[in-house]
Amino acid sequence: MYYKLQLIRRAEEEIARIYPSDKIKSPVHLSIGQEAVAVGVCDPLRPDDVVSASYRGHAAYLAKGGNLAAMFAELYGKSTGCSRGKGGSMHLVGMDRHILGASAVVGTTIPIALGYALALQRENKGRQPKNKGRMIAAFFGDGAVEEGVFYESLNFASLQKLPVLFVCENNGYAIHTPLSKRWASSRLCERVETFGIPACQIPDSNVLTIWEKVSDACVGIRQGRGPAFLECMTYRWKEHVGPGEDYESGYRTREELRPWLENDQVRIIGALLDKTAKGRIDGEVEREIAAAIEFAENSPFPAPAELSTHVYA
Repeated sequence: MYYKLQLIRRAEEEIARIYPSDKIKSPVHLSIGQEAVAVGVCDPLRPDDVVSASYRGHAAYLAKGGNLAAMFAELYGKSTGCSRGKGGSMHLVGMDRHILGASAVVGTTIPIALGYALALQRENKGRQPKNKGRMIAAFFGDGAVEEGVFYESLNFASLQKLPVLFVCENNGYAIHTPLSKRWASSRLCERVETFGIPACQIPDSNVLTIWEKVSDACVGIRQGRGPAFLECMTYRWKEHVGPGEDYESGYRTREELRPWLENDQVRIIGALLDKTAKGRIDGEVEREIAAAIEFAENSPFPAPAELSTHVYA
């Protein structure tokens, strides 16, 4: 678990470091500070379970086992990237690890996840299902729950008892607008429960608590009892899009960040390890990231002929 947390943290810190050089060819939405949600959710999943991530998806991609080198190459716009250099940061995909393609449009991966959940349900009900009990975890931000399709998806998932875990990464802001200016009521779990879906809020982003709640929810989902919902309160340390900070922009203060720094799950989980084990993991992470960056920098850009491939018209 610490390996995954540290890999995500250090990979994104390196992305923030490289970004001003213009080597990275796409906008980046960093999840520094939010790593615990992705790791806590993905760690209990089976390898054949599916993940649907939002445009702030580096953490979910890596937590589910996505290829680090392919991710960096994608950010560099290289043909060896996971989307062949055509998608960038907001369109990561890794079907070999059952990671659905992400989307830059708020809320759109929720119904896509639902469609996949319906397919998994039919697969599970087959005469001789190969991988019975497969499910999907759908990640989205608090801004996405303001989209109508979110509530349509809750209703359909509950009605059909689909094998989906809804995961809201609630960092308190839709770009620069706080919850207090967007929600008449902050009782999101209560709203979700009206659809007959068990819902739980984790207020402090504790990765071990998230792991435990997801593990419990997976039991019922795999048994065909229908969806579950998790609201994970979290906090992004960087600006909405880009590598910098925005505490002087007038919509939030550095004081608001302080409790989340004190509750940094990367540091807390790392402190549970003995120094030798932690040092070994840290060294492995640094080597992997250095190799991934070198791979991205040495990979070619897509050939001109790629412009007309994988399009509908």
